[in-house]
Amino acid sequence: MAPTPEWIKTFNEKKALLACPNNLDDYFEEREVAGKSIDHLELGSVSIPTGEILVRDPLVFIQRDAEPYTYKVPVGEFPVTAAVVVPDDEDGARYAAVKVQFTAHDAVRFEEALIGIEDLESFEEGEFFGFNVDAGLGCILDKQTLLLFCDFQDKFIAENPGKNLYDDYFAALFAANYNANPTHQREGGDWINWQIPGTNYNIPFFQSGFGDGTYPVYFGFDAADQICSLIIQFIDIELAYGEEFE
Repeated sequence: MAPTPEWIKTFNEKKALLACPNNLDDYFEEREVAGKSIDHLELGSVSIPTGEILVRDPLVFIQRDAEPYTYKVPVGEFPVTAAVVVPDDEDGARYAAVKVQFTAHDAVRFEEALIGIEDLESFEEGEFFGFNVDAGLGCILDKQTLLLFCDFQDKFIAENPGKNLYDDYFAALFAANYNANPTHQREGGDWINWQIPGTNYNIPFFQSGFGDGTYPVYFGFDAADQICSLIIQFIDIELAYGEEFE
């Protein structure tokens, strides 16, 4: 569904309010933010065959009619990195943000990713729309890989009556990935890079920071105003851990 001309007009009027208040690249370039040690975890690549990109909860919100973001991104295989708040005596590892890097260029600004149906009229500074998480996980996928995921999901349900897609399929993959890559994972596993069976397409799954909730997604734009990255912000590190918050 394409955005209406009225929505586009309102979007242009509100564009400044959709900017991210943080320099999200700091999460991926610095080793400390707001007094918290940050590590960087490589999650493999994500397949983007059409350029129509989505961010979803892979266990609850995978539907065929899910709309991609209004901006298209480059097509291909792209590296995915998690910025992790290093565990300490008080808490375990928290995935503060997850980034897809599309080009070699750095972002000079970040703008929230939207699907073109959001109510922008009453949108105010400091707010965001985001995507919903209800199973403690997020994933990055393409419109084509979404449909293939749905095909897999439908086939699994049809062939495994009474079974659960996570408990009876994905849980073993998460546990195996923990055994192979235990850094910044709980024993049950906090991330996988799933290759859709019967394809060469990969969809990374990862823990969602503080768990269930609504989280913003931002496109990074370079100096030529071209999309160079996409970043999911699960934790505003400065707000959550900074001195002002304390």
